[in-house]
Amino acid sequence: MNKLIPEERIEKTIYLLRGQKVMLDKDLSHLYGVMTGELNRAVRRNLDRFPEDFMFQLNKQELDNLICQFGTSRWGGTRKLPLAFTEQGVAMLSSVLRSKRAIQVNIQIMRTFTKLRRILASHKELLKKIEAMESKYDGQFKIVFGAIKALIEPPIKPKEKIGFRLPKA
Repeated sequence: MNKLIPEERIEKTIYLLRGQKVMLDKDLSHLYGVMTGELNRAVRRNLDRFPEDFMFQLNKQELDNLICQFGTSRWGGTRKLPLAFTEQGVAMLSSVLRSKRAIQVNIQIMRTFTKLRRILASHKELLKKIEAMESKYDGQFKIVFGAIKALIEPPIKPKEKIGFRLPKA
């Protein structure tokens, strides 16, 4: 099947906010090939299709946290706080935008969300199996189980500070 957008590009635009996987209006507008304002106007004209569990607006702190994750602002002077769409909200967008590209892009996005869900489920199942095995065996395998767990869930490394630092005197 011919893909309009590489799967990796879609995956990079899925964020975890408020405990949900979401995509931002700016990223979606790029994928759909429309202006962000055009996408948001279409959504605002059809607000009854987008309850809070389908779409929400980021607050200033959430936007600042996202920008800090990237080191620099890629939003370039956003005047309004972005809208975040959950998987269901993204599915609803194809009915609001009504273009062939929107339908094809939505299909790809839904497949990516499904793939991510499968990957997360397999990690959880694997972790449960390892913990069950760990409880059966004695301490001699503790190092082995610790190494396997570290591979499944690598530790979070502290981020280095960006910018010029004066040498300490």
